[in-house]
Amino acid sequence: MSSGPPSTVQLSPIKSEAKQQLFGSCWSCRLVSGGGLLAAGAYVYMQARNTMRLGGPTSLGTVVMIAFAAGLASWGVVVIADPVGKATKKA
Repeated sequence: MSSGPPSTVQLSPIKSEAKQQLFGSCWSCRLVSGGGLLAAGAYVYMQARNTMRLGGPTSLGTVVMIAFAAGLASWGVVVIADPVGKATKKA
């Protein structure tokens, strides 16, 4: 009989230096990815508007598309603004 489960390999913890922000201080990376998210939000919104403009009924799917477009656009603004780490702790 075995005395217990085999020992598992312990992975080393992630260093605090390696666990930086996703884009760090790369302004162009934030602009490209945030701009892409803004453009995707605008595209989804325009597709929902085209459905309504052509006289189609405003269904739940159209409303969900507009809400999803707003979410994409706001995510793009957050990526560009990069608010993480800018708040200071009051003493």
